[in-house]
Amino acid sequence: MFTWVQKFADWFVYDLLKIAKASKLGDALNFFVFDTIKIFILLLMIIYAITFIRSFFPPEKTRKILAEKKGSTFIGHILAALLGIVTPFCSCSAVPLFIGFVEAGVPLGVTFSYLIAAPMVNEVALGLLYGLFGLRVALIYIISGEIIAIVSGIIIGKLGLEKYVEDYVYEIKVNADDVEIPNPTLNERLRDSWEFTKDLIKKIYLYVLIGIAIGGFMHGWIPTGALAKYAGKDNPFAVFVGVAFGIPLYSNAAGVIPLVSELTRAGVAMGTALSFMMAVTALSVPEMILLRRVLKPKLLAIFIAIVGIGIVFTGYLFNMIL
Repeated sequence: MFTWVQKFADWFVYDLLKIAKASKLGDALNFFVFDTIKIFILLLMIIYAITFIRSFFPPEKTRKILAEKKGSTFIGHILAALLGIVTPFCSCSAVPLFIGFVEAGVPLGVTFSYLIAAPMVNEVALGLLYGLFGLRVALIYIISGEIIAIVSGIIIGKLGLEKYVEDYVYEIKVNADDVEIPNPTLNERLRDSWEFTKDLIKKIYLYVLIGIAIGGFMHGWIPTGALAKYAGKDNPFAVFVGVAFGIPLYSNAAGVIPLVSELTRAGVAMGTALSFMMAVTALSVPEMILLRRVLKPKLLAIFIAIVGIGIVFTGYLFNMIL
């Protein structure tokens, strides 16, 4: 599918710019040109398709579905984790979604299953992983993320931590049945999906370019296997290092995946690379700052600890099986 992109990158770098083949600069720039075109083509197709699909699952509908299943908590956790994949989510929406779920009577643990799955199992990342690494890695990503979300939500629910939610959240009373669920026409869904795709690309393109640029630098100057000594399967602390580096980063999965691709090429184990990406998307500092508005420090710390342990465990597990 992308053969023509590689031919264009070769022509642009080696023929037009006259950069020597097999040179570090040539390899890095060739990688940057090829991956930039390839990833943005994938982003346009994936975001548009998934945005259209998830137009059938607006946040209001998600809240109503989970509120109706609050009597069956285990099923609620599974539904919450699955809905987290297809419903719109960003860090700025974490607080209003959390408040809305509490208002609707959704159990705290089920709410957290959704809040963990939504950023961790990013639909754009899923499509890019499939396009770059294949079906096996994409399935590993989605299954591990869903398991972490479900188990973490169950643990938080069993601990009875409702008292560590900020008091004002419980003082807001809204009847979920009165919330109108939008029902746009097919043409409106198609048009809105395209508008959303354009807006999202505008918001994330810089992160994607930075990720590709870092990947290009690694491709040109860091030989294959160079990082294996520090982040390969044989280093018992590799996953911890990946998670520790991922948490402070402010990015999104689309921007991190080009870097993940180069990390694996340079010798980083796949489980470590996936843990790094999950830490960036599920435990980002901006999201934690926003969640602090509705969670008291103890509950926020428990949330970070449980999700962090789940990500680390997943990283080691897949380092062993891949």
